[in-house]
Amino acid sequence: MRFGSFLLSLVDIYILLIIIRAVFSWFAPNSGNQFYRTLVVLTEPVLAPIRRIIPLPGIDISPIIAILLIQIVARALIIRLFPV
Repeated sequence: MRFGSFLLSLVDIYILLIIIRAVFSWFAPNSGNQFYRTLVVLTEPVLAPIRRIIPLPGIDISPIIAILLIQIVARALIIRLFPV
């Protein structure tokens, strides 16, 4: 289960990046900030499709939906592919 644990750790790190980006967005970050731009590059491929499917003007719940979907799908796949 070592490889499965490693994959779950990567999933957790990605979820943390989504959370950090959401918190940054509350404070209107400087778009010139390299750290923020890196967060956008890493998380936008997951968040953008969710925003297109569920457009809510003024409220961006895509990080919450992304985290839930990632948790469900990743854990189900990893547990199924790498059983204990």
